Amino acid sequence: MKNQTIDIKDSKPHYAILDGLRGVAAIMVVLFHVLELYTNGDHTKQIINHGYLAVDFFFMLSGYVLGYAYDDRWDKMTIKEFFKRRIIRLHPMIIAGMAFGALLFYFQDSPALGWSGIHDVPVTKLILIMIIGFTLIPIGKGLDIRGWNEMYPLNGPAWSLFFEYIANILYAFVLRRTTKIVLSILVIIAAGITLHYAFTNPNGDIIGGWSIDDPVQLRIGLTRLAFPFLAGLLLARIGKLKHTRNAFLLTSLLLITLLSIPHLGGENNIWNRLYECSCLMIFFPLIIWLGAGGKIKGKTSKKVCKFLGDISYPIYITHFPLINVFMAFTANNKLTLAQSWHYGLITVVASIAVAYLLMKFYDLPVREWLRKRFLSIKKTSNKIDQ
Repeated sequence: MKNQTIDIKDSKPHYAILDGLRGVAAIMVVLFHVLELYTNGDHTKQIINHGYLAVDFFFMLSGYVLGYAYDDRWDKMTIKEFFKRRIIRLHPMIIAGMAFGALLFYFQDSPALGWSGIHDVPVTKLILIMIIGFTLIPIGKGLDIRGWNEMYPLNGPAWSLFFEYIANILYAFVLRRTTKIVLSILVIIAAGITLHYAFTNPNGDIIGGWSIDDPVQLRIGLTRLAFPFLAGLLLARIGKLKHTRNAFLLTSLLLITLLSIPHLGGENNIWNRLYECSCLMIFFPLIIWLGAGGKIKGKTSKKVCKFLGDISYPIYITHFPLINVFMAFTANNKLTLAQSWHYGLITVVASIAVAYLLMKFYDLPVREWLRKRFLSIKKTSNKIDQ
């Protein structure tokens, strides 16, 4: 392995490998949700057991990309300009995800899964919840239409975007001003909070964060955000990378393996707690460090990374309504994994297709129009936009 030191402060390369890794993680989330149906409520039996840790990986990537893209631009950019850029980057697909969730909502009726009240939800209430979802304001129990007490019952994964916006606000007002020493202290404190949660959670894992009404879930969401985002930001500020051959292949395989490892022991097993903390605190930073320092050679590899990067956010924020339709159909017809795996595969392919079409014909054109309309610089580079 040939190593070469690179100082990211001297140049602004496009981290194509990080784009690709984001896409790999997003597809793993889709697979995780497809296979979740077959656990019968026992998470320890999930086949892609740690797929939910992809969310924590996204938070770390977000911290890294924000630090890399914006830390040295504040003399040329106001806080208002920063927020406009972030809203333009993130919000069009949030709206699309909520609308898609409303469109497919009535196809998710499933007595077998306890969703038998879906067809009793008035259309007016559905539209109201969709409009509230467009703003990313989380809803409480009074407007819950599924019985899960989720922030966003039309599109569950949007909960992580709620925390993503919190991270962006903290970065703009506080974290961009912190020194490396202060940021390091914050990372250590956040690591301690994460360890405390991991070793006191009765389930023996790091999962949750999707409810605004439940104080425990809200604390879990903030805990899952804090360490990875702060660690990613610190990693970007350290600035020294190593060029590694075949970095995309190496990091992709490592990420897929980490997310696919079976649950270690029963629900209250110390090894599973240690494993998930190791993913967060050792392996995810290593993957990002190796990915940022790697180079993509060859047209095919570049196209693969670009495609994965392009669909990563759209597939994450739009796949769940399709998953719910798949789960309802499979459960209502009492199909086993052997009988329904091809429907699951179709769901994955459909999720990718929907993501690509929305990216190409909705997200990119809308963002370009918004840039021209609202940004002082008419066109910004997607290369440093997450």
